[in-house]
Amino acid sequence: MSTLTDHDLEFLRRPLHGFLTVAAGPRPPRPRPVWFEATDEGTIQLFTSPDSVKIRQLREDPRASIVVAAPVGEPERWVSVAGRVTIEADGGHDLARRLAERYWDLSTEEGAAGAKILRDLPQVRVVIHPEKVHRYAF
Repeated sequence: MSTLTDHDLEFLRRPLHGFLTVAAGPRPPRPRPVWFEATDEGTIQLFTSPDSVKIRQLREDPRASIVVAAPVGEPERWVSVAGRVTIEADGGHDLARRLAERYWDLSTEEGAAGAKILRDLPQVRVVIHPEKVHRYAF
C-alpha cells in the first residue's frame, strides 16, 4: 500500500518521534529521531538546516523513510513510510514553529529559548511522498 489511511494519520498526528533514514549509497544508513508532521495530502514533512548532512545525502539520492512507533506502555503499533523526497525552500520556519508548539511547552523559559533558536536558524522543509507504507497494530 502506498497511502496513509485515516487511522495512520490519526496516529501520526500525535507528538511522537519519528526515526528518519535517508538513502546513503555505499555509506551505512544513520537513522535519526526527528519531529514530523503528517499532512492532509498524505505526505510526511519535517524541517532541517539547508546544509545538514541529511540534506546533502538527499540531494545525491532523494529517497528516505520514517518509522514512528507507539511509546512504551501502549499496545505495539508502528507506521513506516518510504518514498521520494522533495526539498522545499519555503515553509521550514512555519513548520518548525508548529512542531515546537506540539513537542515543547513554549510557556517555559527553556521551550521559548528553543523556539527562538529555531526561528533564527535557516530552515528548509523536507517532504516525503509515500511510495510504500507499512503498519502494524497489536
